Amino acid sequence: MAKDIPLSEIILRKYERPYNIDKRQLVKKICLSLGLLQPGDSRDVVVDVLMVLINEREKKVKLTSDEVKAKVEELRKSHNLELKGIAESNIRRQLKRLRDIMIIDKQNNLYYISEFEPLHTLFEQKIEKLLVQPSIERVKEYLKELEK
Repeated sequence: MAKDIPLSEIILRKYERPYNIDKRQLVKKICLSLGLLQPGDSRDVVVDVLMVLINEREKKVKLTSDEVKAKVEELRKSHNLELKGIAESNIRRQLKRLRDIMIIDKQNNLYYISEFEPLHTLFEQKIEKLLVQPSIERVKEYLKELEK
């Protein structure tokens, strides 16, 4: 008997084209588009976690979760945002969510954008090919089975 527990799961949303928006809003749209953030969600610390790692990508810097937390706090203060959701446990949870969709890697308790690649490359190579395409193929299998 098959279980109703998914083997993997991804949410994709399509928004308007990105025109003249600041970097944080752009990262927020990416998080919304990838299902890391729900529309209307006020708890958006995942945006800042991803921004911190994106900012360190070009320098090829790997960060501990404590360093991510400190940089998230600085970033939120610089954008005049509340410091809600920046507990160490929540930062680690957001890092895990980013690892689960293969955007970031963890090595020796250090976090970084996977292979220091641009996010569009990671999306194509990992999310699109390893998460989305197999999910589409499985849905097709169910649809074909229905026709038998």
